[in-house]
Amino acid sequence: MSRSTTLGVAVIGTGRMGADHVRRLHEVTNGARVAAVVDVDAERVKRIADGIEGCSAFTDPAAAMAADGVDAVLIASPGTAHEAALMTAFEHDLPVLCEKPLTPGSASALRVLEAEQRLGHRRVQVGFMRRYDPEYVQLKALLETGRLGRPLMLHNRHRNVATPPGFTSEMLINDSVVHEMDITRWLLEQEITAVTVLKPTPSGNAPEGLQDPQFVVFETSGGAIVDVEINVNCGFGYQVQAEVVCERGTARIGDGHALVTQQAGHWGGAIAQDYTERFEDAYDRQVQAWVDATRRGEVTGPSAWDGYATAAVCEAGVRAQQEGGRVEVTLADRPPFYA
Repeated sequence: MSRSTTLGVAVIGTGRMGADHVRRLHEVTNGARVAAVVDVDAERVKRIADGIEGCSAFTDPAAAMAADGVDAVLIASPGTAHEAALMTAFEHDLPVLCEKPLTPGSASALRVLEAEQRLGHRRVQVGFMRRYDPEYVQLKALLETGRLGRPLMLHNRHRNVATPPGFTSEMLINDSVVHEMDITRWLLEQEITAVTVLKPTPSGNAPEGLQDPQFVVFETSGGAIVDVEINVNCGFGYQVQAEVVCERGTARIGDGHALVTQQAGHWGGAIAQDYTERFEDAYDRQVQAWVDATRRGEVTGPSAWDGYATAAVCEAGVRAQQEGGRVEVTLADRPPFYA
């Protein structure tokens, strides 16, 4: 499409994440407009569409993608619905920004890879927004200079205030640690080859039946060791931190000390309480980059291969969590299409 043309986006799913993307596209992003919104809740989706000029409401993703004025798709529906939505988008040859997971399992993700390859060109960007966070971008750039030498270890901490009702132990891997899986692959430019999950005594803050916190260890194809403290009922705030240990030095991000106050015998700063607060800028940058690339006729950012690779690591992680011990990751050969 022409760079001067406003990109008409259909947003599929208007829950918490989808509604935030609707707001972002409508109020923050340049060069795009919300052309359609889709949700199984007809009343909610009509209410959202009524507040945006030129926006249509649908309960069927296929109907939205066939509508006039829809040039691209942002998928924010539950992961189980992603494969069908992606296949429909491919039928219309529409560019897609798909929130993670690409699909909930590696077999379905492989089907998406095969379908995209049949198109002959990339259409999918997966929503791993940490790649657009300024601190992670800075850390990546530093590693690429080689000044610190080869990365040997990567330490990660991922903490949430509390979990919503229905959150399961498997979701610690599939919904939370999946971000560390992707960022490890991106920062180190290595695949994850094995996963081990260690489980201390559950925190008293964790709901009954939820094994929280956990300590997850990755091995990589380049010989690095990566650990993740996942602690989703810490009670005090939302924190994502990373420290890479290299041959000639270390680098750390996520301390959140942009503003430090000193008053009445105390010093300190605020701790974010939610991922949408901590990564708001990253989400904004991600969507803007996707819109800009789409208007240029390009697809950039995390690919469907990245979505498949993390799905495969998640499967190994859940097995390690349930069975104990070290579980190797089963990964297909990377097609040249995604080189």
